[in-house]
Amino acid sequence: MRLQGKTFIITGAAGGMGSVTVKRFLEEGANVVGSDLHVSSLQEQLENFLPVQGDLTKEADVAFLVKKTYETFGKIDGLVNIAGVAQKLTPIEELTLSDWDRMMSINATTLFLTNQAVVPYLKKQQGVIVNVASISAVRPRPGLSAYIASKGAAVSFSQALAIELADDQVRVNVIHPGPSDTKMLGQFVGDSTEHEKVKDDVFKNSVPLGELIQPIDIANAAVYLCSEEARMVTGAVLHVDGGRGL
Repeated sequence: MRLQGKTFIITGAAGGMGSVTVKRFLEEGANVVGSDLHVSSLQEQLENFLPVQGDLTKEADVAFLVKKTYETFGKIDGLVNIAGVAQKLTPIEELTLSDWDRMMSINATTLFLTNQAVVPYLKKQQGVIVNVASISAVRPRPGLSAYIASKGAAVSFSQALAIELADDQVRVNVIHPGPSDTKMLGQFVGDSTEHEKVKDDVFKNSVPLGELIQPIDIANAAVYLCSEEARMVTGAVLHVDGGRGL
């Protein structure tokens, strides 16, 4: 029960990676507020879990999420940002400004809004932030320029925040997932009629350990970074990628 009695906001809670992370944090004794654009799949089955619907690109929705969390549990000990969107493989010549803006808004601006909103609460608790980025930020693939740029921004922002908040004993870290076995992986493939073949040839075969990363791998990493076991870890980028970044 490494997170016993602590309160965490987890974004992207209805997704494959987010839902497993919610479950792991609950298993570790945490109070969890799960945020997503659609929360119908998240049921209020436990008294220490609260789903909150919201569009985290909107400042008002972020403010409501944080306010609701504090009103329900009386404190906020941490934030785990998993919400994000993939880019369909697109050559730079075909990438539109709206594609670029969408990537930056969902994958980077939401981090600014959520991190900024929780910091006053985390300073009181000597809390922790975990922002999920992507191994592609350090090991790019062709056709993902906007996605990779947004994840690079996530890393730089997180490390800047880590040094800014160190005096307040607030830790900020990043997880770099490798190719993960979730629905999001299919978004990279787009309209390919050979989805499974591309999934294996392009993604699975790029992982030295020979298999796709599972949501539980990311969830366990997030538990570690939010626990006292990582009390001296801040500004770090943890690769959970099966060696993809090598």
